[in-house]
Amino acid sequence: MKFLAITLIVHRPDPVTGVRKPTQDRFREVLDNALLAEELGFDGFGVGERHERPFISSSPPVVLSHIAALTRRIRLFTAVTTLSLLDPVRAYEDYATLDHLSGGRLELIIGKGNGAAQRELFHVTPEDQWARNAESYEVFRRIWRNGKVTAATRFRPELTDAEVWPRPYQQPVRVWHGSATSKESVDLAARYGDPLFSANVTHPIEPYAELIDHYRERWEHHGHDPAALAVGAGSAGLHVARTSQEAVEAYRPVFEGTLAFQRQAGLPVVFETLEDFVERSSALIGSPQQVIDKVHRYHERLGHTTLHVQADASGLDDTRHRDSLELFQSEVASVLRKDIPDPPFDWGPVLPTASTTTPSTTEEPVRA
Repeated sequence: MKFLAITLIVHRPDPVTGVRKPTQDRFREVLDNALLAEELGFDGFGVGERHERPFISSSPPVVLSHIAALTRRIRLFTAVTTLSLLDPVRAYEDYATLDHLSGGRLELIIGKGNGAAQRELFHVTPEDQWARNAESYEVFRRIWRNGKVTAATRFRPELTDAEVWPRPYQQPVRVWHGSATSKESVDLAARYGDPLFSANVTHPIEPYAELIDHYRERWEHHGHDPAALAVGAGSAGLHVARTSQEAVEAYRPVFEGTLAFQRQAGLPVVFETLEDFVERSSALIGSPQQVIDKVHRYHERLGHTTLHVQADASGLDDTRHRDSLELFQSEVASVLRKDIPDPPFDWGPVLPTASTTTPSTTEEPVRA
């Protein structure tokens, strides 16, 4: 099993102290957490993309490029790249550049994104966001594989023998499809034979498991090898301590502060108590053995071989946060790496093959 630490770069008051850090300090914290993740042996570090409050993650290529300059080994993920809002040509240029600068360490998780405010900012409607996501992905995919691209698009100017530079380092970059609540992302991933990353954060396991079941069905429908299928899954929170009592009590102020924020913001509350949150959500809060057991339970239902945990302290003090991540790596991840297989592909730069380097200029409409 592989492990990622991710951040959406939420910028709101600390759920325990009520103090909001200056913007620059918050970005510095992200960089420090990326360095810590590499130091502790995480396999990847992810940065989300949001274009509305309370997030300041509107430019993941810039943040990940800075992280690339500070690190040497860890793979760099987007979580997620909101292709429904972006010009796929411009997105390709940014990420191809980042991939070169990082030495081929880029991995993309794409999705349509969430939130009415960012849809309005980019003039995207609920009715067309899925079609935009599918079209942008197909254009993006073609550019990454072909020296020249011709495409009859609906949501951006058409491309005619277009050359886009720089040409890629990875050929192609690996793209995961982020899945939260709808079948559209699942269907897109299965159609192209791409890995799926389930959000697995807001609700209990079953709705996510149903989407993964659908993904497996559609994967086989499209004729892909079942052995090549890969699933990743998120987690709703992390705090590992020597005993379950210590972990739960240390996390209680974090949960209560977050719960108060959700109610104040008018957000739906799924887990009313910390005990329910620990029991029924994907949060990994407890002793090392309890966390190992919970990941196994989720793996039995989801079949995932990659797991993400929160990179941010999220209200824990710095010492507890670091201790938790260290304990997770030394006593949880070390066991799960042996118990659960890795994804069915090399965890490194994607090397070119004949099928990914053949140029094409055939004009085709993109399928939305």
